[in-house]
Amino acid sequence: MNSLSSSPTPSISPSMSLSATLRVSSFLRHNLFLAPSRASALRRNVSHLRFLSSSPSRRTVHHPVKARRGGGQEDDGGLGNGSLTAVVKDGTGDGRDGRVLPFELHKEAMDSYMAYALSVLLGRALPDVRDGLKPVHRRILYAMHELGLSSRKPFKKCARVVGEVLGKFHPHGDNAVYDSMVRMAQDFSLRFPLIQGHGNFGSIDADPPAAMRYTECRLEALTEAILLADLEQDTVDFVPNFDSSQKEPSLLPARLPTLLLNGSSGIAVGMATNIPPHNLGELVDVLCALIHNPEASLQELLEYMPGPDFPTGGLIMGNLGILAAYRTGRGRIVVRGKADIELLDSKTKRSAVIIKEIPYQTNKSSLVEKIAELVENKTLEGINDIRDESDRSGMRVVIELKRGADPSIVLNNLYRLTALQSSFNCNMVGILDGQPKQMGLKELLQAFLEFRCSVVERRARYKLSQAQDRRHIVEGIVVGLDNLDRVIDIIKEAKGNAAASAGLKEEFNLSDKQAEAVLDINLRRLNLLERKKFVDESASLMEQISKLTELLSSRKNILQLIEQEALELKNKFSSPRRSILDDSDGGQLEDIDVIPNEEMLLAFSEKGYVKRMKPSTFNLQNRGTIGKSVGKLRVNDAMSDFIVCRSHDHVLYFSDRGIVYSAYAYKIPESSRTAAGTPLIQIISLSEGERITSIVPVTEFAEDQFLVMLTVNGYIKKVSLNYFSAIRSTGIIAIQLVPGDELKWVRCCTNDDLVAMASQNGMVILSSCDIIRALSRNTRGAIAMRLKEGDKMASMDIIPAPRHTDLDKAAEDSISYDKGGSGPWLLFVSENGYGKRVPLSSFKKSPLNRVGLIGYKFSSEDRLAAVFVVGFSLTDGESDEQVVLVSQSGTVNRIKVRDISIQSRYARGVILMRLEHAGKIQSASLISASAEEAAELLPGMQSEEATTNAGTAEGISMSS
Repeated sequence: MNSLSSSPTPSISPSMSLSATLRVSSFLRHNLFLAPSRASALRRNVSHLRFLSSSPSRRTVHHPVKARRGGGQEDDGGLGNGSLTAVVKDGTGDGRDGRVLPFELHKEAMDSYMAYALSVLLGRALPDVRDGLKPVHRRILYAMHELGLSSRKPFKKCARVVGEVLGKFHPHGDNAVYDSMVRMAQDFSLRFPLIQGHGNFGSIDADPPAAMRYTECRLEALTEAILLADLEQDTVDFVPNFDSSQKEPSLLPARLPTLLLNGSSGIAVGMATNIPPHNLGELVDVLCALIHNPEASLQELLEYMPGPDFPTGGLIMGNLGILAAYRTGRGRIVVRGKADIELLDSKTKRSAVIIKEIPYQTNKSSLVEKIAELVENKTLEGINDIRDESDRSGMRVVIELKRGADPSIVLNNLYRLTALQSSFNCNMVGILDGQPKQMGLKELLQAFLEFRCSVVERRARYKLSQAQDRRHIVEGIVVGLDNLDRVIDIIKEAKGNAAASAGLKEEFNLSDKQAEAVLDINLRRLNLLERKKFVDESASLMEQISKLTELLSSRKNILQLIEQEALELKNKFSSPRRSILDDSDGGQLEDIDVIPNEEMLLAFSEKGYVKRMKPSTFNLQNRGTIGKSVGKLRVNDAMSDFIVCRSHDHVLYFSDRGIVYSAYAYKIPESSRTAAGTPLIQIISLSEGERITSIVPVTEFAEDQFLVMLTVNGYIKKVSLNYFSAIRSTGIIAIQLVPGDELKWVRCCTNDDLVAMASQNGMVILSSCDIIRALSRNTRGAIAMRLKEGDKMASMDIIPAPRHTDLDKAAEDSISYDKGGSGPWLLFVSENGYGKRVPLSSFKKSPLNRVGLIGYKFSSEDRLAAVFVVGFSLTDGESDEQVVLVSQSGTVNRIKVRDISIQSRYARGVILMRLEHAGKIQSASLISASAEEAAELLPGMQSEEATTNAGTAEGISMSS
């Protein structure tokens, strides 16, 4: 160190300063993200850095460099926090410092990172909008073109092509080049493959391709026609390759927007691209439409190209994602696999879901494994077996279902839980004018048209120049042939070639090229026939020059030529669309799509509890038995209603205040028979103290359907069912009530139906629904029946139009009150558990606001609980229907209607349910028995049925 300090200090050269700067910059880049401890160490040791010169011609002198962090104690010259200043001493001894090199860390990092990011964007990950190719794809196709691997030539090993690409154009790994080549040959990856492969090029199950030494390839005819045609006619610029030893095209002269034809996907630095493929015929149509109408709107363009066309087919659900992608360049397209439902065995009615197409970029083997995993975990139910029967003829994945499973529900669950329905997230980013840009459909097509116009113009100018040069030479040859003798004399007299050429130019006023062409003519071409050929060639060249000049004179002519070439490609290479557009919905699966539409029982209590049960919960029993408990009830609670509906039905809840609420039936949690149920207020928004009095399941809101509403005080009205198709969560008004009245019964009907109403005292009115005025929701209605003092309405039922006959002509004395009588009947159920059937013909139709006819003769302590019209479903003259009786304590009895006696209007009836210790009948519901249930009476139920002897009290307490 002493020798260094005593020696003379020479000035630092600019090269040494630059070297010092680069070393500091490199040091900071490598230590930009340091822990606090390492950063403090950097501050302590940075003053001891030394910069070494690599110059061997002069003595090496070391000078200290001060590095000051911005925000420290020393002045940083106003650079701000996060900057460093490098000060290099000049060593002159006069006390003056050398050059000060300030730089900021965040700017240095940003500049370096942006340079790297731009290199990745332009050189690897993003395709060019003009030819739709990434550099590696462009170089592969150009190398195959240079090797002469056309569609008409024999195949060549892929290793030969990969070596050509690596050695001349693409200085990267061989796997990257081979993987790109393989993808260009896969018909499930590209809508229109660009390379024709021979050998194992992978599969849709993500099986890897064979090694490049085993596979062979050549160009597709479509690639030659769309991308490589006119490449040698100065249509695009050629740039030096990585070592400047050769030239490669910066673009390929694409005739169609390949970026839309085959799509593209890539992940760059800070951005990505994901463009779906399209149909060639539709792409040509939309391009021609834009040529004819540059101001066309997106909706007009969609008429020609409605959406993507994926190579694996599938169903594209909805068009909102397509519209967003084509408008802004970003959108979400929902794609479903295509599946059919086949019946495997007609006897057992076993069916199967057959998957024939899957969404784009979905791995089939992974999809099958996922389905098997869901079945094993019992997440997906109803599947018995899964087989992959795919072969060379096409895809076929067989999913056998269990007996009784609903194929549509299983298929919807597959859409919801697996990749059989997936989303393609469009992000249409491409390189335009050297920069990445996100574009919509129209902007992308316009960019391609601009590029194609320049290609056609450059090609035309190249052909024009070639034709003019050739015509110039042909004209000189014709002049020489016209003066053949003089030409021969000049050549004979000349002392050499130069003298002969000069003599010809001077004699016939020829150019250098023309004179050389005349001198190069063979003797065999001096005959008259050859002269005629030259004259004809001159005329042909003149015509060609004229056409090319006319083409270059107008952009309209260039666009017409672009359209003509595009239509030729369409006629030669177009294929039918594979992906089907489904405008029904956006592919959103709701809960209703994966819930079977099965029959279900709904039990409601007076305290507002509800539960959903399967129909098999209550087995068929005999008349006069105690029945089976519906389950636990809260203290002081009682059953209020018991209805049968299907899972997908809209259930309309009518309250005593005349308000109606709506919810799907499946929204009610399913529970067992002994469960207490779910509070109804958790399903609908009930007010305090409000009770649900009537429940109507609706499968479809038909225009000719009405709801008939009856209040306790006898007011009735009819409202169109359409008024209740959209009910807000807080409910809407169904009927306007007077003080002291409440809405109790609501039934669905048509104008041709009959309505049967009965009071608690057993008075009955049978009237036509047509005479009831159709009113709006917020009205009170008309008087249905004149009620005596202390009497109130008890029940109401509807008689469908196809079932009732001309009741006025029936005579009451002609009715046979035995089991052989034919229906329909009115089924009466009293609160004390008695019941009977009375022929419907015993009652005559009458207007509203009447006293009515006696239908039931009650004792002083009994009243009417319910009235039903039965006898519509007959087997051997007997009704197949069943009635479900619910007592106040919650006991349920389900019995056949055929077991109830047919009696007169004045009879008391027979015992339907023993109620000594079970209170009164709270509600009654009518259901239709299936053929299977009607044919089977389970013997095991005998153990659950209680007898009618003195020991019934114990049986009741146990069943409750």
